[in-house]
Amino acid sequence: MGEKKIVGKRELISIIDLELFDLDAKVDTGADSNALHCDHIDIVGDTVSFTLLDEVHEAYHGKRMTFPIYKIKKVKSSNGQLQERPAIKVSVNFMGKKYKSVISLTNRADMKYPMLIGRRFLSGKFLVDVSKEYLSKEVK
Repeated sequence: MGEKKIVGKRELISIIDLELFDLDAKVDTGADSNALHCDHIDIVGDTVSFTLLDEVHEAYHGKRMTFPIYKIKKVKSSNGQLQERPAIKVSVNFMGKKYKSVISLTNRADMKYPMLIGRRFLSGKFLVDVSKEYLSKEVK
């Protein structure tokens, strides 16, 4: 295994398949998986449709998107409630490299950051230095 990259407590991530570039993300080692803020989440059969629209997060372009559901995840939210969330598998660009990532879809309107990067994505590839932020800008 190669050398692990250092990331800060906040970083930029691009979700290529959703055309979201340089999205502010909170690196959260307390979260198991990645989560993305979206509205109007509708599951029809084996697909999920959602809207990327939020006045606070200017990177969101208002598009309605439909993706195959990768899986339905049971997630304990920040308030301790167990939720079932649809998850999609997408390509992301993070710290100068492209990865495949599973991202659960949820309404994070009350949260400061539209994206959460969890420990499953970080594991084996990154170490978190909580005294740093936006080290991804230096990689560009």
